[in-house]
Amino acid sequence: MNATVNLSRRNAFFSSVGAAAAVALPLAALGSASEAQAATGPVTKTASTITTRDGVEIYYKDWGPRGGQPVILSHGWPLNADSWESAAFFLANNGFRVITHDRRGHGRSSQPWDGNDMDHYADDLAQLIEALDLKNIILAGFSTGGGEVARYVGRHGTKRIAKLGLISAVPPLMLKTDTNPGGLPLEVFDGIRAASVKDRAQLYLDIASGPFYNYNRPGAKPSQGIIQAWYAQGMQGGFKNTYDSIKAFSETDFREDLKKFDKPTLIIHGDDDQIVPINAAGIASAKIVKGAKLIVYPGAPHGLTDTHKEKFNNDFLAFAKS
Repeated sequence: MNATVNLSRRNAFFSSVGAAAAVALPLAALGSASEAQAATGPVTKTASTITTRDGVEIYYKDWGPRGGQPVILSHGWPLNADSWESAAFFLANNGFRVITHDRRGHGRSSQPWDGNDMDHYADDLAQLIEALDLKNIILAGFSTGGGEVARYVGRHGTKRIAKLGLISAVPPLMLKTDTNPGGLPLEVFDGIRAASVKDRAQLYLDIASGPFYNYNRPGAKPSQGIIQAWYAQGMQGGFKNTYDSIKAFSETDFREDLKKFDKPTLIIHGDDDQIVPINAAGIASAKIVKGAKLIVYPGAPHGLTDTHKEKFNNDFLAFAKS
């Protein structure tokens, strides 16, 4: 669908926290994401974990009827599979087999020092799909999870995929570059890193109680339960892993990955998203993915899967059944 978006809306949180970049530690001080490691070992599986070929344990949930069409939902930063529980419960009760996983370094998964980058995230997802032998998958990602989905397609193709979804997702590219002038400056993300090093707990409370759900907008009615759940999930992630992931979600260029999308694709984005602005994300992705269906939620925040739960669940269900 076509949407007219207020171009004057700015990413208030990221812009303000970017000012803290001056006190950021040099990136090398905490290390950087390594290049993809050689995968040599076998993938092993239990009822709730797989162990990847490079020895990382990935936690997953497998809900709904085993004979249902698989739906995989990939979560955002710095959260985990619990962030998808409402949608997963809804879809499972509508006959789908729903798999949600904690990305490496997040939630109940291992916290490896290296490999906290999109290539590894995508390869971990591929190994989860392989271990569960899933086919005809509806694969969707929220925020950073949308990047994971895009990179999965770029690296592993769509042989096992039936449909794709990008929800408040970071592709095509969050960072401002010569070829992506609508992105956010590097200083913004340096500020997020600086705030994480200075006081990660306070940073997470500030994000959850403010721009993530637009609780900082006039007339908003914050849910303390949602705020506390977001905070708890974030703090469960590894310090180094969530730090490295800022680079992964902000600097990874997904434009070539999106060109490989050859399955029906649903893109949902709020036009008041203060975290991942719609013009540089949802709208830009819809222009790259051939035949993508774009649904814009007027006034919706980044965390629309919670604030607009009923609408999102029904829109996604309709897409899944179409």
